[in-house]
Amino acid sequence: MNKLDIQNVSKRYWLERESREVPACEGVTLSVADGEFVAIVGPSGCGKTTLLNIVAGLLPYEEGHVRIDGERVEGPGVDRAVVFQHASLLPWRTITGNVRYGMELHGRFAKPEIERRTERFIRMVGLQGFERAYPSEISGGMQQRVNLARALASDPKVLLMDEPFAALDAQTREFMQAELLKIWRQARKTVLFITHQINEAVYLADRVVVMSSRPGRIKDVFDIPFARPRALELKRDPRFLAIEDRIWKLIEEESESILAGGASEPAAPGA
Repeated sequence: MNKLDIQNVSKRYWLERESREVPACEGVTLSVADGEFVAIVGPSGCGKTTLLNIVAGLLPYEEGHVRIDGERVEGPGVDRAVVFQHASLLPWRTITGNVRYGMELHGRFAKPEIERRTERFIRMVGLQGFERAYPSEISGGMQQRVNLARALASDPKVLLMDEPFAALDAQTREFMQAELLKIWRQARKTVLFITHQINEAVYLADRVVVMSSRPGRIKDVFDIPFARPRALELKRDPRFLAIEDRIWKLIEEESESILAGGASEPAAPGA
């Protein structure tokens, strides 16, 4: 059984001012195996974030179904954790307090287990020595590591990541990609990862899903053949560049079709 099953999912938004519906994604079908890392790319406005929010249980949808371990997703649940673009840490809590927060909310862990898991995941993301620091006292990259530790500590079945490194500078983003793979190898969570950066998707994922322009459908899926662990130098490998180029061409085709259709039509919410 797959860990995550998305079957024929469609989502439409109602534009109140124009009294009409705008389709965001249509007939999306995707299965993700246990422990698999799947990245989704596509042109802006194709419904990538909409799809992730549907899986997270944050958005209703009109057709199809989403299941985790065979159980239908009806809303947010402890079996999923979301890492957003901005860390959204609680400024009045220390690093330790922020990592503990999700576990305290869920109520699934006894206090000694919360202590053990907090220590484990702070160590896993490399933030030993910063346990008593506050979010304002650490860098953006470190804040996202706290965000990731908080998500993993709650022991979700599926980790949903929506452009988690987009707000970081280029150098920190590269470093965080390598760090994420190290952490993922230890935690072995099922990951659905949204990004606009094609080489990030190819570097991180087992498979890269390319979505079409709105309404977002799955245009193609690329199996990434590179063995793990992966060094950042892989991004200069001609085989890596060839896959990146093929994906870029598909997205370019979709972007051109948007321009050919006219840019005046309003975009649906969700990237």
